[in-house]
Amino acid sequence: MPGVAVIGLQWGDEAKGKVVDILTDQNDIVVRYQGGANAGHTVVFDGEKYKLSLIPSGIFRSEVQSVIAGGVVIDPKSLFDEIDSLVGRGIKIDNNLMISDRAHLIFPWHKIEDKILDSANGQESIGTTMRGIGPCYQDKVSRSLAIRVGDMFKSEFKRRVEYIAGMKKRRFDCLLRDLEKGDNLINLDVNIDTSQIIEEYSGFAERLRPYVCDTTNYLLDAVDENKRILFEGAQGSLLDIDHGTFPFVTSSNSSGVGISSGSGVPSRFINKIYGVVKAYSTRVGGGPFPTEQDNETGAMLRNRGKEYGTVTKRPRRCGWFDVVAVRYAARLSGVDAISLMLLDVLSGFDILQICTSYNINGRIYNHFPSQVEDLRLAIPNYETLPGWDEDISNIKNYEDLPSNAKYYIQRISELIEKKIEIISVGADRKQTIFINK
Repeated sequence: MPGVAVIGLQWGDEAKGKVVDILTDQNDIVVRYQGGANAGHTVVFDGEKYKLSLIPSGIFRSEVQSVIAGGVVIDPKSLFDEIDSLVGRGIKIDNNLMISDRAHLIFPWHKIEDKILDSANGQESIGTTMRGIGPCYQDKVSRSLAIRVGDMFKSEFKRRVEYIAGMKKRRFDCLLRDLEKGDNLINLDVNIDTSQIIEEYSGFAERLRPYVCDTTNYLLDAVDENKRILFEGAQGSLLDIDHGTFPFVTSSNSSGVGISSGSGVPSRFINKIYGVVKAYSTRVGGGPFPTEQDNETGAMLRNRGKEYGTVTKRPRRCGWFDVVAVRYAARLSGVDAISLMLLDVLSGFDILQICTSYNINGRIYNHFPSQVEDLRLAIPNYETLPGWDEDISNIKNYEDLPSNAKYYIQRISELIEKKIEIISVGADRKQTIFINK
């Protein structure tokens, strides 16, 4: 069974959606296995641009089964806003979407908790989108205050919502009193209307019912039947809760190590992993970013690359390509080949720089630090390469790229010690070059 995964190797926003869309034709099933509505993919299909958040990128092909697996946390309102938007644009969503009954649900109290905890931090913001993702995963791990999709169809659902809402109200009261004592006053509506939540989520349950099933069992059956499965990662490996730049990370395993835990499919059935990287680096929210260019270069990258969040619209911080970070993420995720995206954005730069190592307190580091404070001190050591002026957005073959562009690609491949098989020179799936296959 040719199980294939697509994993971002930076801080997210690497254009994974385009790679998934390209590979979907070769697969029977596309699986989203972690994260929530804080992640976004932009896919150009039949000349139309679509922004996806929870729905797998395989949804544009009715013959492909799209699966939201148990490792995802679901905000039903966000999910149905996305479904309604797609259906309104003529995309069929029927039997080709499955949602795990094991997936955990985001409730209004999770979003309130997100805002309170971010205000209580008193330090640099970790970059939360305030969509309740972290608090939902927190409840999942603590177990006693968690509700899964399958629980919505049980007789105890109403009683459970009432119990958890009461617990959350008491928790919020305590947190807000602590904030007031610390003179960190916030103007936040913490009202939880339990009756309204029960009514609203009961309606969500009826809409969800046709899609809900045991996706773990479905995927294991698919493995036995030798079906082709494509695993679609969300966020980026450097945001992994265990292996990323903690605490400036997401709340799930966004590197390749999270595929099996989120989907339920053992790693031995995944035969190839594509690591997706931009030809430069971006990051959203707080946290250290060694190669950041908070200057005209960064602004030029942002404007040319349209570097604003798919979901949040937040401007992304931009900088040069970081070999140290990408090589670490590629090893962590078990990557076989690289997809180099947005190469066209670099056209017009006189020189390009690649970070090949860090200087931390006078020592040279070729490995990615495990502690965020060490990374904060990292001074990048750059290798300077010549740029190119040519517009490459319509080039179809690797051989036709400018010599300096080819040298840039080759040098990145050498430094991260991975072959580059896919190069993107524009947003459309036709603007893709395949090499080394």
